[in-house]
Amino acid sequence: MAGMVELVLSLSVLMSMIFSSTAQSCKSYALSSNKTFRACNDLPYLNSYLHWNYDSSSNKLQIAYRHTGITSSRWVAWAINPTSTGMAGSQALVAYQQTDGTMRAYTSPISSYQTSLQEGKLSFDVSDLSATLANNEIIIFATIGLSNTSTTVNHVWQDGAVSGNATQIHGVLNAVSWGILMPIGALIARYLKAFKSADPAWFYLHVGCQSIAYIVGVAGWGTGLKLGSESTSIQYDAHRTIGIILFCLGTLQVFALLLRPKPDHKYRFYWNIYHHLVGYSVIILSIINIFKGFSILNPDKKWKNAYIGVIAALAFNAVWLEGYTWYLVVKRKRSEIAGKMPHGMNGSNGVNGFGARQHQGV
Repeated sequence: MAGMVELVLSLSVLMSMIFSSTAQSCKSYALSSNKTFRACNDLPYLNSYLHWNYDSSSNKLQIAYRHTGITSSRWVAWAINPTSTGMAGSQALVAYQQTDGTMRAYTSPISSYQTSLQEGKLSFDVSDLSATLANNEIIIFATIGLSNTSTTVNHVWQDGAVSGNATQIHGVLNAVSWGILMPIGALIARYLKAFKSADPAWFYLHVGCQSIAYIVGVAGWGTGLKLGSESTSIQYDAHRTIGIILFCLGTLQVFALLLRPKPDHKYRFYWNIYHHLVGYSVIILSIINIFKGFSILNPDKKWKNAYIGVIAALAFNAVWLEGYTWYLVVKRKRSEIAGKMPHGMNGSNGVNGFGARQHQGV
C-alpha cells in the first residue's frame, strides 16, 4: 500500500464513498497539536475532516478526526466498522466537553442503532486517545491497531446533543414523582383512613400527594419527549412505551377523580375497583421504568442504591401498616358486635347467658 491505506467511507445512513488523499481544503489546515499527517479527506457531511497516517510495517492507523462548527453542548463520534458499512457493529471514538470544561474521549462499541454510546472496549487496540475543543472545533486523536489483513476501512461519523443535564433532570423528576410520591399517596389512602381521627384529612393528603406527583411526573415526561426529539438515532422503545402508558393511566386517574361517585352510590363499588387497579398498575410500572432508566443512564451506584433504600422503606412500612390496620379493623368489628348483643349474653346473668332458675325436685 506504499504507506497508505485505502479508506472506504461509509455514512451512518448506509451510503459508502471512496475518497483519495488529494483533498485540498484539509491539506491546507495546520493542526495546533504539532502533529503532522500525510493524508487527509474532506468528509461529505457534518463539516468533518479526517487526517491520517498509515504505517504498513506495524499496521497502525494514526488519525485526527476534525468536526467543525460544533459547540460545547454537543458530542462527536468517529467509528470504524470492521464487519459492515453501517452503524451497527461500529467501534466508536467519542468526545465531548464535560461540565468542568475538560474534554473527555473514550471508546464505545455500538451493537445496534439503539445505543447510548456507553463506554466499553473495542475489538481492536486503541492508544493515544485524546480530544480538544477550540474555535467551535472538536478534534479526536487516536492510534488504531488494524488487523493484518486490512486493506480497507469502513468508517462512520456522527454528532449529537450532550444531554447529561437534561437526562439527569428527567431522571430526578420521574423518580421523585412516579417512583416515590405516587407510592406514598397510595399508602396514605390505604392506611390513614383506618384511623377515624384522620378522616377526612387522609383524603385531602392523598389527593394532594397524587396531584403533585402527577404534575411533576408530566414535567418529567415532557423532558423525556424533548430528549427523544433531540436524539432521533437513539431509541429506548421499552422505556418510552412504559412512559407513555404511565402518562395515559395517570391522566385517567385525574379524570376519574372528577367522576367519583358518592360513598352510597350503586356504582361506587365498581369505581373503587377501577381506581385501585389503575393506581397499583401505575406504581408497579413506575418502579419498573425507573430501574430501566437507571440501566440507560448508568449513574453512580449510590443513586440506584438510594432509590432501592427508599422503595424498601416504603415496602416495610406498607407491610407493618397492613398488619396493624387489619388488627384495628378486626378489633373495631368485635367491639361493634359486642355492642349490638343484648344484655345478659356472654354469661353475665347466669350460665350461657340464661337467668338462673331454681328446680324443684321431682
